[in-house]
Parts: sequence; structure tokens; C-alpha cells
Amino acid sequence: MNNKQDKIELSAVENHGGLLTIRGGGSRRDWNGIHYKQGMSAKNVGTTKLSVNIATVPPGGVAAAHIHVGFELILYILEGRVRHEFGDGLKQVLENQAGDFIYIKPGVPHEVFNLSQTEPVVALVARSSAEEWDNIILYDRNQSR
Repeated sequence: MNNKQDKIELSAVENHGGLLTIRGGGSRRDWNGIHYKQGMSAKNVGTTKLSVNIATVPPGGVAAAHIHVGFELILYILEGRVRHEFGDGLKQVLENQAGDFIYIKPGVPHEVFNLSQTEPVVALVARSSAEEWDNIILYDRNQSR
């Protein structure tokens, strides 16, 4: 991330003496086919063990296969329908929709597909890591462990 973006993100944080706020979710960043509202992490509010933001997968979008190294992730689907292809070789499939919670254990390869060509998937994303994109690696579906 560049210094200009760091300054914008930090300036969006209101510190009220131990209770920090970002109004409206802050600015937007893109990673791996997903749009993220800024959220909160070590980078802007100094968290030490968690981060959270809102992710949007555009209509027909795909978040390329990846692995979270050393941290847990919980998703809550706010809008839309999503398919995860996951596990060794991405051979397992699970579909979820608005109202579902999803827990992804550290090290589980997964690829995310928006099942709609007209509506986005919107999800709350909570990580057991204060870093938002550190320790995420791309995964080749032809790779086996």
C-alpha cells in the first residue's frame, strides 16, 4: 500500500478515547477480484489479533483460489449467493446465500464464485489476524498437498 493511501485510511478513523469509528466503512480497496470497504485492522486502528471489513464480489465475479496462512476467517453473507470450491485440488463444493455464516480454517484452499450474473455478493469478513492481506497465498487448483 502506498503512503498516500495510508494517510487517507488513517484520517478516516475517529478516535474517541478508546472507541474508534470509521463512518460508512471508509474507502474501498480491491484484491483478487473482490472489492473491500476499508474496515478495521492493525494498519488503521492498531488491532493486534483481528481485522474486519465488507467484501463485495461483483456479478459473475470470481476470487481466485487462495489459502489463508495461519489465521481463521468467518464470513457472514449479507447479500447474494456464493459457491466455494475448496479442499485439496478444490474438489469439494459448497453453496451459501444471504443469512449464512461460513468458517474457513487456516490452510484450506478455496475459490469463491458469485452465482449471479446480475447481483453482487456482499459479506462481512472477520479474520483472526490484524493484517488484512498478509499471509494469503494464491493456490493452483492442479496442486495437491
